[in-house]
Amino acid sequence: MSQPTTVGIVDDHALFREGLREILEACDGLKVVGEAGDSGEALALVERERPDVLMLDVEIPGDDVLDTVGRVRVISPATKIIVLSMYDGPQLLRRLLSSGIRGYLLKSVHREEVISAIRSVVSDPERLVLAVSRDSLAQVHAPTPNTLTDKERQVLEFAAQALSNQQIATRLGLTEATVKRHLRNVFVKLGAVSRIDAVNRAIAASLISVPRDSGSMPKGFG
Repeated sequence: MSQPTTVGIVDDHALFREGLREILEACDGLKVVGEAGDSGEALALVERERPDVLMLDVEIPGDDVLDTVGRVRVISPATKIIVLSMYDGPQLLRRLLSSGIRGYLLKSVHREEVISAIRSVVSDPERLVLAVSRDSLAQVHAPTPNTLTDKERQVLEFAAQALSNQQIATRLGLTEATVKRHLRNVFVKLGAVSRIDAVNRAIAASLISVPRDSGSMPKGFG
């Protein structure tokens, strides 16, 4: 008789952990070997049990989820990590996928989807299971913006403060034509169609900081 798939549950809400445990233990071939409520307990659980699968809440207390994922993979490389979240955000999802998780499920999924995800990542070493919105998935697979040069970043940060091309040129000691060239390069790298679009894309990708004056709006490119 084959050994059951062992599962660890990490979530800071005891009621959620209990509910998930009941769901999993009602299935043949699945065995919950431990629970944890924060990142420290999660690492101790992985060290102790080396579960086949770790169901990891994205917002547990303690270390950042990316740090926790990295440490789990060091402690127990064979453990498949499935992240559970209320948040359907492409930026975080992209970073988590890069860190080596095997699944990302919204907490709104049905029990059958959770069970199927666990069995899938265990049975197929290449399988990646995602239960997110179509829009989020599309953004995850979109090309990552190219890195901006220091000068392009400076120009865009001033554009985010609603400065005109001439004002930006004066601040940076450039000609207005050079400022326009930098902005065109930014548009191409970010796939943007306007100043506002470029600023929003750069902020989302953490390429520039959010303007202090949130009430100012960039002027049109010209």
